[in-house]
Amino acid sequence: MLRFPLIAAAALAVGTMAQAEGDAALGEKVFKKCAACHSADPEKRKPGPHLQAISGRAAGVVEGFRYSSAMADSGLVWDDETLRAFLANPKGVVKRTKMSFPGLKKDEDLDNIVAYLKGL
Repeated sequence: MLRFPLIAAAALAVGTMAQAEGDAALGEKVFKKCAACHSADPEKRKPGPHLQAISGRAAGVVEGFRYSSAMADSGLVWDDETLRAFLANPKGVVKRTKMSFPGLKKDEDLDNIVAYLKGL
């Protein structure tokens, strides 16, 4: 008898973990909110730095972009956790960042855009 509730709980947990990983295709759609300032292509100049190969990169290092001293000195390395936190509340993570974006509010959007950015 106890076996079926455990199986159901395990299935629910696996489904939740898969959802937390995000969907890169949906993240590409969320990225449209960022595309006015950021590009996925290092050759395209925009007001913000390109985001190609952002996963694992230190914050404030894209050559040719003038970062705020707050971002350049932040010591951040972009991984799932830091990207998610920053994209949810940029000024809460880097107080004097030049980025004016207020942040993404939906967990699903955050999961999806992080999945998309990791694939760039």
